[in-house]
Amino acid sequence: MEDSMGTVGISFGSPIGGTGFNVSQTVSQIVANLQNVETPWQTQLSQTNAQDTAISNLGTLLSQVSTDMSNLANFQGVLAGKQGSSSDPNVIALTSASSSAIAGTHTIVVNSLASTSSGYLTEITNASDTLSGSLTIQVGSGTAQTITIGSTDNTLSTLASAINSANYGVSASVLTDATGSRLSLVSGTSGASGGLTVTSSVTDATTSTALAYTSATAGANASLVVDGVSISTASNTVSTVIPGVTFQLLAPSPIISGSAETVQVQILNNNTAVVSSISQLVSDYNAVISAVNAQETNNTSGAPQPLFGTPTLAMFQEQLLGAINQTNTQGNIGNATQLGFSVNNDGTISLDTSTLNTELNQDYSGVVSFFQNSGSWGLDFSTTLNNLGNSSPTGMLTLDLNANNAIISSLNQNISNENLLISTQQSSLTTELNQANQTLQSIPANLNNMSEIYSAVTGYVNPTL
Repeated sequence: MEDSMGTVGISFGSPIGGTGFNVSQTVSQIVANLQNVETPWQTQLSQTNAQDTAISNLGTLLSQVSTDMSNLANFQGVLAGKQGSSSDPNVIALTSASSSAIAGTHTIVVNSLASTSSGYLTEITNASDTLSGSLTIQVGSGTAQTITIGSTDNTLSTLASAINSANYGVSASVLTDATGSRLSLVSGTSGASGGLTVTSSVTDATTSTALAYTSATAGANASLVVDGVSISTASNTVSTVIPGVTFQLLAPSPIISGSAETVQVQILNNNTAVVSSISQLVSDYNAVISAVNAQETNNTSGAPQPLFGTPTLAMFQEQLLGAINQTNTQGNIGNATQLGFSVNNDGTISLDTSTLNTELNQDYSGVVSFFQNSGSWGLDFSTTLNNLGNSSPTGMLTLDLNANNAIISSLNQNISNENLLISTQQSSLTTELNQANQTLQSIPANLNNMSEIYSAVTGYVNPTL
C-alpha cells in the first residue's frame, strides 16, 4: 500500500488461505508514516521550548541584579543606612539610627533619668479580705476618676482588675511578700506629666483597717545636655533630640574628676552594609554572565546550547558589558573601577573591597552620587537592566519570549490539526482494511461453494478442496 508519505507492505499469505492480514498493525504502520510530517514541527517546538527555558532563566537571574541595584539606587536604601556607637554604653545605649540620621558626633551629659509615678495601698495580711470604700485616681492634670467598691470588686485582685478595665491611665496589680499583700498603682505616663494623685478611703472590712495610699516614686522628667543644649524629656527612650537617632538613657553620667562624664554618641555611615550590598550585586551579576557563557558551549551530548549563536544572546551580552564599563558623569567617581570593580576575561567582574572601603571613607557622598544622581552610572545601569529583562513588558527578553510563544502556539496548532486529520484517516483506513480483510478471509469459502456447484453440474470432484 503506497501514499505520498511512503510505502507500507501488507503480508496477505496465501490468497486462498483465508488467513487475511493484521489490520491493526497495518494501520499503525500507515499512521506512523503519516505522522512523519510532524517531525520538523516537533523538532522546532522542542528547540523553541528550550530557548524559552534559557531566556526565562536569564530573566530570573537578571531580576536579582535589578533588585540589588534598586537597593543601591533608592534614596531610602542601603546607602542611607546609619549605624552608631556610644562611648559609655552603661549610660547611653544607641537603639537605632534611621536613614534620616546625619553622620556626625554628638556630646551628651545625663543629669538624671526620667521616672514614672507609682505608689501602693497599705498591706493586708489576707489578700482575700473583703474591702469597702472608694479610691480616687488622677493622672497628671487629667480628670480625677473615682471607683466605688462594690460586691464585684471588693478584694485586692478584683479591685485591680476593675481599675485596669476602666482605663484610668494607670496599671494596677497585687504585690505579695512576707509582710502581706497590697494594691500597687503605676502611672501609664512616664515623666512629670504622669504624676499620680490618689485619695483612698478603702477599708479592710474584715479587720476594719484603713488602707492609705503611699507614693513610692514621683514622676519626673529626664534631664540631659545634648551638644550644649539642656533637654528635658518624659521618657528614658529619647528619639526626638538627634534627628533619626533613638537612644536609651540607662544611668546618670558618673562624676569623674569633679565633673559629669560627657558621653560621645557617634553616627556613622553603614559602610559594612554597603560593601555587603555591592558584593551581592557583583555575585548576582556574575551569575548572569556565567549563564550567558554557558549558552555559548555544547551540552553533554555535543549539541549546541539553545541560545548558541542567537542574536538575543549576542545583544544581551554586549549591552550588559557596555553598561558595566560606562562612565559616570555625576560626582567625583568617574567609573566603577574607582570603586574596586574590574572586568575579567570571561566577562565576570571582581570587586576589591579594600578599594571600595577606602572610597567610602574618603568620599561617601561621591559613592551615593555614583549610584543615585540623575544621569549617574547607577541609574543608567538600572535602565539597561530594565530594558534587557523580562520584568518589563518592553524588555528584550520579554519580547523574545513573546515571539517564541507565538511560534510555539503556531506549531502546536499545526500539530493539533495534523493529528485531527490523521485520526480521521486512521478511522477511514481501519474501516476499509477491515472490509478488505473480510473479503480475503471469505475467499476459501467462496471457492469451496463454486467447486461444489461445478461438481454438481459436471460430476467432477476436485480432490484438493
